[in-house]
Amino acid sequence: MNNHSHPLLFCGSSHPNLGQEIQKLLNISLGSMKLAHFPDGESSIEILEPVRGRTVFALQSIALQPNEYLMELLIIIDALKRNSAKHIIAIIPYFGYCRQDRKDKSGSPITAKLVANLLTAAGATRIITLDLHAGQLEGFFEIPVDHLQCQQLLAAATQKHLSKNCVVVAPDIGSIKIAQKLATPLNADLAVIEKERLSSHDIQMTLIGNVQGKEVVIADDICSTASTLVLAANLCHSHGAQKVIAAVTHGICAEDAIEKIEQSSLEALLITDTIPPLNRFTKSSKIFTLSVAPLISEEIKNLLNDYKVI
Repeated sequence: MNNHSHPLLFCGSSHPNLGQEIQKLLNISLGSMKLAHFPDGESSIEILEPVRGRTVFALQSIALQPNEYLMELLIIIDALKRNSAKHIIAIIPYFGYCRQDRKDKSGSPITAKLVANLLTAAGATRIITLDLHAGQLEGFFEIPVDHLQCQQLLAAATQKHLSKNCVVVAPDIGSIKIAQKLATPLNADLAVIEKERLSSHDIQMTLIGNVQGKEVVIADDICSTASTLVLAANLCHSHGAQKVIAAVTHGICAEDAIEKIEQSSLEALLITDTIPPLNRFTKSSKIFTLSVAPLISEEIKNLLNDYKVI
């Protein structure tokens, strides 16, 4: 096999460290391209090596600067398509706009569906992503979606912080499936918090299940402002929980989320690096980050076998 038939991994600017981890695990070549901006701020992309007939991967996490990173990813995919790449697999550890997945009030868009359409129109032939906010997002695509789950990874890390006598708590009804996937490998009981909004500022939370004298892990897919996690932790403690931690896939941790976590009754927050931690977590003694590089690398290896590239 000559070098021009080897697969390539192109990394956008949102998460280069994750790309380098994957590259080392697979011993796959990093694609050479130039990422820059024109004077007016528009993204400028140039693919610097042949991709004709090749299987290529484009890694970009659509978080922290979602508009910038989404547009950059679309341009990278378009450049790969126009240079005749055979398979273009977009690896999107965090699928930006995933929470805008339905028209919940008059005048609202369904932005997650729009993003799916844009990726397909740009030329992506397959998507690899992790813990989508809602399973229905897979149906937004007309191309294959490999939806990877992080609960096994989180469960293994959770066991280092809790004893075997633990309860997994879903912080709201929408998190029940995620909580179930975490509870199964832990062989743990499941509890659910039901939320009722009394006003724009007041929420009533009711715990369904028993956490008295137990150690608790709160399971969710996204930590954005950390308000839900903190309130859920307080509620569990008020019902007699001995210890409360949280296990969450996507650690957005926007605004003052880290400060809330530090000041809360949570003893630990386990997150993955689907979103680059940068320097945001260095001031926290409670946040522990797990790498998803092995999970993504295994999926890439499976696809390359399917495509008979390796």
